[in-house]
Amino acid sequence: MICSVLLGQEQDDCASQVTLSTMRLRVLPPTVLRDPRVESLNLDRNKLKHVPGISKLGRLRKLILSKNEIADFPEEIQSLVHLEKLELNQNQIRVIPEGIFSCLPRLKHLRLNNNRLSALPKDLATCSSSLQYLNLSNNLFRAVPQAVLELVSLQELYVQNNALRQLPRELFEGRPLKMFKANGNPLREPPNEVCAGGIQQILSYFSQLENCQVEEDRRVKTMFLGASLAGKSTICKSLKQRQAVLVSEEERTVGIEISEFHIQDFTFLFWDFAGQLEYYVTHHVFITPQALVILVINFQKYQLNNDIFQELVGFWISNLFMRVPNSVVLPVGTHTDCCTGEEVEEKTRDIMSKIQAMLEERRANLTHFIDNLESREESEFYVDQWDRLKEMERCTLTILNLVPVNCTDYWDIKKLEMTILEHVKNEEIFPNVIRVLPPVYKEVEAAIVDIEQSEETAEHGMMDLNHLLSEITHREHLSHLGTELFQDILRYLHRIGLIIWYEEIKQLESTVFLRPAFLITMFKILVRYGLVQQLESISVDLLVGEHATIRDQSNWVWTFKSKAMLCQRAMRALVKHQLYLEGMKDVFEEMVGHKTRKGRLLSLLEHFEICLEVRNAKDLNPGAREFVPGKPWETTQDGGEAYYLFPTYLNQSEEVSERWGGDHPEDLHVRAYFSPEIPEGFFQRLMVKACSFYSAHWVAKVTCLLICSGKPLLIKENNQKGYSYIELRSRKPVQRTEFQVTWDFFMAIVFIIRKLSEEWPGLHMCMKAPCRTAGCPAEFFWPDVDDKNTVSK
Repeated sequence: MICSVLLGQEQDDCASQVTLSTMRLRVLPPTVLRDPRVESLNLDRNKLKHVPGISKLGRLRKLILSKNEIADFPEEIQSLVHLEKLELNQNQIRVIPEGIFSCLPRLKHLRLNNNRLSALPKDLATCSSSLQYLNLSNNLFRAVPQAVLELVSLQELYVQNNALRQLPRELFEGRPLKMFKANGNPLREPPNEVCAGGIQQILSYFSQLENCQVEEDRRVKTMFLGASLAGKSTICKSLKQRQAVLVSEEERTVGIEISEFHIQDFTFLFWDFAGQLEYYVTHHVFITPQALVILVINFQKYQLNNDIFQELVGFWISNLFMRVPNSVVLPVGTHTDCCTGEEVEEKTRDIMSKIQAMLEERRANLTHFIDNLESREESEFYVDQWDRLKEMERCTLTILNLVPVNCTDYWDIKKLEMTILEHVKNEEIFPNVIRVLPPVYKEVEAAIVDIEQSEETAEHGMMDLNHLLSEITHREHLSHLGTELFQDILRYLHRIGLIIWYEEIKQLESTVFLRPAFLITMFKILVRYGLVQQLESISVDLLVGEHATIRDQSNWVWTFKSKAMLCQRAMRALVKHQLYLEGMKDVFEEMVGHKTRKGRLLSLLEHFEICLEVRNAKDLNPGAREFVPGKPWETTQDGGEAYYLFPTYLNQSEEVSERWGGDHPEDLHVRAYFSPEIPEGFFQRLMVKACSFYSAHWVAKVTCLLICSGKPLLIKENNQKGYSYIELRSRKPVQRTEFQVTWDFFMAIVFIIRKLSEEWPGLHMCMKAPCRTAGCPAEFFWPDVDDKNTVSK
């Protein structure tokens, strides 16, 4: 929309700022080009391929050409000598000719992200004294261009999702750089785990590299996934011990187990994940990208039908697609000694062909979604969604050839070991395996491993941050280790999975877990298969210790079965039983806390949205003070104990249905559609997030009812193959003035859904609003959502 004609100063201001966004323009309007007063021109989200005549706007200071169809960089821009802000992101530009930027001495802000650039013109360096912001993310750069290194005034630089392997030290020196992001690159120097710590950690890293012999660290995080009793623990332990090791059913993994293994000069950090569905809710805490995934499949159980394939293979492939779409997956068939050679070959072919079909189906679906957006009359309204789909199209799982293994045969274990080694040596498959590190990183790591293995270290491996630093600096060669460098190295070791340090959680910021398995042991006490049986088996002595009776225990079991809630005493009893069994009673209080202080375990569970403290355990508080208008309202301390909701255990839905009262034809409702499906645990985490904002709520397995300002909003999950969505539904407001309140309520939940979906990079989500006409199946496809609003049409 071009500004309408106003009078006086307002007319001059409006004429200088012209917005022609989302108008489906293919050429620039002559009326704009004839107006010499224009200083700001926004042409965002149009269909422009060229901008002839733009040089006529000699006073232009701000030019937005993002989200168009520009393939050739507009050379006329060199005439805009007053230009300060230029945005050409989300186009199709491959080359920028020389001679453009040397004519733009005032340029401060430049966005070139989401194009096809692999180089920049040398004359960009002529903007050295002016350019402060540069975004080159989502391009094809293999090295940081020399011209960028000469931009001494740069304050913000974004280079995510390129093909960079090395960042030059001079990039971080001699300039006031305040913001830098480089994730999504196969970086070796500095490693991604260092870059994630920010500019100060990167500078510290380069400082430590000075005047020393650098070391190459070859480390592979290896995740063992698969259904229950597939043989993950057997494979993991056999590889580690270099011999066939049989693991009984009683010894199977409960939660996640961690171990380290070495082949030649490669270090493998093994993470063995339990296969029961109850544990999957914790996997988002520990599953990370840039890992080798060994998908273990029980050939004895495997049958040549789609249901068994989905249970033993498809479920895991689909979730890896969504969670870590750039992973490398090595399928391993176990229990082959229970099959004939012919059956092993047949099952191998069947699994690989079905996985290939899943890959092809995903590609076809993404192509369909992209074509659907491109074919829309107003495709400029969907550019952000199109970009995300194109990024997803470039990310795909690398599926290696399946390796059948007889776990009782040493030579089969040896063959698997050699296969793994061959793959990790392939830099095309694993570009991130090699990390260049300063010696002090390896020295601190070795010292921590030594402390962790010391008999003086407690079984739980928890250590105070300052005490750990003191222990390390007692070593002569590390006596000068400073606090900041020590914390930088801890962050690196945390990111590679060797130790755990959650500095962002207040209750845990001063604690380092030298043995991550202990923390996972804590997780699995409350997030585990058969929790009801664990509650029922609590001994009388433990009950007495928590001032509870057998009747209390029965109430705990009933509350958990019916409402998926545990009171603090029940959790204390469960954790105490486990810690006392393992001889770690000394850390019981600090892990669980008590009535007036939340323990570390609950802080961790809440941080990762696995449980939620239920603030309103009762409908009414008879002890509440009388409310008097104009006077402060004094709250009373509820004498009851705290309860915690674990949504993953929810079953019943009658209470939510009764409170809601059924759907009405006139209800307002929208749907968030997911492809390929709603990830396992997504809806439960959505409930935790939503209920933490809106304390008046009722929850069930696939429904959640929220109340805000007296307005109800129902959230409902439908997760069928090819038809997966989360529906938001509210009563139609009686007064027109109430629509904004209802809309804000909708949008608050939409943004929680959108933010949560970003944790699954391979998950496609789009919003649709069903047609209001009775019986009409049509749905309105939402345009891009920007900040708190959809892009207006």
